[in-house]
Amino acid sequence: MSDNPSHRLSAAADGVRAFNHESIGTGPGWEYPSDAYTALGSLSYLVGMLEQAVEQSTAPVRSTYEQGRLRIDGNGDAEAKFTELVAAREDAIAAAAALTVAVQRMHNAVSPMAYDDSGIPESEDD
Repeated sequence: MSDNPSHRLSAAADGVRAFNHESIGTGPGWEYPSDAYTALGSLSYLVGMLEQAVEQSTAPVRSTYEQGRLRIDGNGDAEAKFTELVAAREDAIAAAAALTVAVQRMHNAVSPMAYDDSGIPESEDD
């Protein structure tokens, strides 16, 4: 993988896409509350880093803007577009923070859950 930071986000997106495909149904390795607990722990860790990733993803634009070198296609207004980007970034940071809290709540909620195997003959102690 290259040292280009945007490639890291692409790899993370590919990982989430693979999870989405592999977790459509339930089956071996993906059938118990503990499996959801593990997944939600990882998801909580991932979304907890989104605020910083959103903030830092605009660094090249900010740097170019601050140098007075930001050009907008069609001779657009650089100031207006940069202001629009900053406002959208702030909205995204707030949404990422809310998502982090919600996923952490999910992780906490599933924590005490377990599969009840009582009454299943194969699981009864002899």
